[in-house]
Amino acid sequence: MGLNVRDLACARGGLAMLEGVSFSISPGAALVLRGPNGCGKTTLLRTLAGLQPAFGGEVDCPPEAIAYAAHADGLKATLSVSENLQFWAAIYGTRDIDTALEQMNLRALAGRAAQNLSAGQKRRLGLARLMVTGRPIWVLDEPTVSLDVASVALFGDVVRHHLASGGMAVIATHIDLGLPEAEILDLSRFKARLPEFGVGDFNEAFL
Repeated sequence: MGLNVRDLACARGGLAMLEGVSFSISPGAALVLRGPNGCGKTTLLRTLAGLQPAFGGEVDCPPEAIAYAAHADGLKATLSVSENLQFWAAIYGTRDIDTALEQMNLRALAGRAAQNLSAGQKRRLGLARLMVTGRPIWVLDEPTVSLDVASVALFGDVVRHHLASGGMAVIATHIDLGLPEAEILDLSRFKARLPEFGVGDFNEAFL
């Protein structure tokens, strides 16, 4: 079973950002979200991940199917790289961290505390968490922030392997991850219509 979104409306700060968003993703497929800054990409991803309620419409996917990666890496600073992955593996009921260490080029850093990693290394570790969740749908918000060119290519390989194994991905990114079969969805065309205010109905200080 895949991810099916029907006529979804999303809000930020109580105001609708997007409306009428519909798409379907089957196992093995990826969807790349595009659009200018502030168009609602993060709002949509947070809604898909269940971190905020939808304004309307429906998100249909298997229970506990989505793993979400945002700008924060979600690391325990005093734990080592291996300990961080072991912690998240225990949370999600999985055991294997070796694949994540290997594929995200973290094995040489396995014993180093997260607080002593560079920004790029922390990002690789944060993304490695996806691999220990065991969840089929990855929802990713600008996952390549802080990554150098080699690490972007490394993560692209990880995503392709995930898709080849029957996984799915929804990714907000302007970076080419080497996913030629990915569908592109421009969120600009789903921009919500702002309410019309009469004189005196709105305080211009909030514009």
